[in-house]
Amino acid sequence: MGGSKEKACRNCKRIVQGDVCDNCGSTSFTTTFSGLIIIIDPEKSEFAKELKLKKAGAYAVKLG
Repeated sequence: MGGSKEKACRNCKRIVQGDVCDNCGSTSFTTTFSGLIIIIDPEKSEFAKELKLKKAGAYAVKLG
């Protein structure tokens, strides 16, 4: 993947590669985060419901 470093959106914690979060549209990111949760089916996931995540994807658990 071209060596690009993963970053987490400071607004919704989604792990992104680009310059704009494809989940919430934010442009504020951090490369300091810990933990990772991957949501495959937000409709059936108890984690997604608890965390209010509507889109499938990877999310940081804690931002640094």
